[in-house]
Amino acid sequence: MKEFQYVITDELGMHARPAGQLVKVASSQPCDVKLSANGQTVDGKRIIGVMRLAAKQGQTLTVTCEGQGEEEAAAVIEEFLKNNL
Repeated sequence: MKEFQYVITDELGMHARPAGQLVKVASSQPCDVKLSANGQTVDGKRIIGVMRLAAKQGQTLTVTCEGQGEEEAAAVIEEFLKNNL
């Protein structure tokens, strides 16, 4: 299991466009991807769950990758977050 945390810096937080892009990135990975924020944990490959997190600027998003290719998946997702949120 590979886990990391990212503090959202985008002033709009996790809105529809980056949430959709994040789901695409997570879905392209073979491992399970879970996102946690605000006391909730959701499947990172499902847009409804990601939007339900309602993560705002300054909040910490915890990403957990588990399974085949978890190290690479975590690196790809972390890079996406740094560039887009």
